[in-house]
Order: sequence, then structure tokens, then C-alpha cells
Amino acid sequence: MSNAYETPAAEVTQAAVEHQYMGFWMRVLASIIDNIWMGIVIAIVMLVVLVATPLDDESTQYMITSGMVQLVLPFILVVALGVRFASTPGKMAFKGKIVDANTFEEVSGGRLVVRYLGYFVSILPLGLGLFWIAWDKRKQGFHDKLAGTVVIIDR
Repeated sequence: MSNAYETPAAEVTQAAVEHQYMGFWMRVLASIIDNIWMGIVIAIVMLVVLVATPLDDESTQYMITSGMVQLVLPFILVVALGVRFASTPGKMAFKGKIVDANTFEEVSGGRLVVRYLGYFVSILPLGLGLFWIAWDKRKQGFHDKLAGTVVIIDR
């Protein structure tokens, strides 16, 4: 009986010859880069919003606006960059590319949405889904497995 989370050894070996998976530590560094640029973008957007519509720190409107910017903006940016470049600036720094786990072709926007939402699944069990990248033969986190993607180094 085959397990959905396992890949036959022959496939892993052949894929490893043709495609180099982006490893755990490279992905950690890419994530740090992504969090830095995204934090800057969010800060700029929040500054513009606050200048355009002065909000009281304790107002419900401020909290809703802040929450929406911090949740929705990263979602839009990560999915849009994934659709356009199959990567994020952090992954681009290491020539990383998000591709289909079986065909190594580009993935659809819908699957990138699933992958993004899968980050929450990866984080929930004490971050196990993210640490899984270190142990997995194909360097897939839970979010990659849910979306059927891998991150490779584009040569």
C-alpha cells in the first residue's frame, strides 16, 4: 500500500539527478529575506493608510484595517509573485522556483493559494510542517505536500 506522503526511491533518485531541491537552510534564509521585504511593504502600506485616514490606536477600525493589511497583503503578494515568477524574492536570491512535484512544470494560481493556506497547517503542530523540509527526501513541507509542489534550484 502506498502512502501519499512517500515518494518511491527510484523517482526521488531520478528527480535528484535532474532537479536539485532547495534545502531546509536555504529556505530558512529565503523566508527571512521574504519576511524582511514583506514587513517593509506592510509598514509602508500602513503608513499610507494612517496618513490618508487618521485612525485612533484603540479604534475598532484601526484594528480591522491593520489586521486586513497584515493578513491579506502577504497573501496577495506571495500568490501573485508565485504566479508571475514561480518564486518570491527570498527564493529568487537562491534561484529557487516553486514547481509541480511530479512534472516540475509551473503550478496554477489555485494550487499556489492552497500552498499559501498550507503554511498555516505547517505552523500549527509546533512548526513541524516547516521542519519536515529538513527530513523529507524531496524537501517538502506540509504546505508543499498539500499543494503537490516542490521548491527546486533553477539552474
